[in-house]
Amino acid sequence: MRYADGGGLTRAGRRRRETVRIQAAELFEQNIKPPDIARSLRVSLKSAYQWYQLWRDGGVQALASRGRADSDAACPRAVWKSWPRTSMK
Repeated sequence: MRYADGGGLTRAGRRRRETVRIQAAELFEQNIKPPDIARSLRVSLKSAYQWYQLWRDGGVQALASRGRADSDAACPRAVWKSWPRTSMK
């Protein structure tokens, strides 16, 4: 489910989350393993491994915030409004 307010975080919350990703990148550069980073930054192991892959493939820039998630960008309103309606029985 997507939330209209960008995942429930304020702009400051999104900035804090990006700061954590940048901290993770600094630790990756020191050859610290994702499980250790997950523990020290108090994030999920899944997030640490995803960040590691992004960092490995694209450096620190790959961990930069891409802005608010916008469901309209993935599926424009005009498209989903044109879908045939089905009854839910």
